Amino acid sequence: MPAPGPPEIVFAGRSNVGKSSAINALVGRKRLAFTSKTPGRTQTINFYALGELARLVDLPGYGYARVPQAQRAQWRALVDSYLGSRPHVAGIVMIMDARHPLTPLDVQLLEWLGERRRLLLLAKADKLTRAEQAALKRKFADALLFSSVTRQGVEECRGLLESWLEPPAEIKSPR
Repeated sequence: MPAPGPPEIVFAGRSNVGKSSAINALVGRKRLAFTSKTPGRTQTINFYALGELARLVDLPGYGYARVPQAQRAQWRALVDSYLGSRPHVAGIVMIMDARHPLTPLDVQLLEWLGERRRLLLLAKADKLTRAEQAALKRKFADALLFSSVTRQGVEECRGLLESWLEPPAEIKSPR
């Protein structure tokens, strides 16, 4: 891991939920964070510097059954070590698939995060009807519906994450 430095915004969620796609949408780049249709591809913690002002952090996904138990234990230890040792975590973006929010593993992570600053991002919202989206908004009033495909919620999410940074930094491509 890089030495502690600027504030870090962490992206956490199940395997293949859209963490890397969300990062790409937020910074306006197509392949900054690599995406895959195969769950479990992100196996390390990936750091994306936004100049000297902030970092976005892509954690390995959890809950993918085809990964050996030893590998899952290694990922958990890595993530536990990261979250327990980083002094500059500005907040955590908890990404869930809008079609399948709050699995038992999601609830476990939310409980483990406790009172840390966080945002619930319901990704893949473009796969829902307007009525389904409205029902989700009623159920998860503090969550943000998000789609990296249609860009739904991208600007709102970017603005919220920028407000977490002190001094405020603009989240855009780290060219």
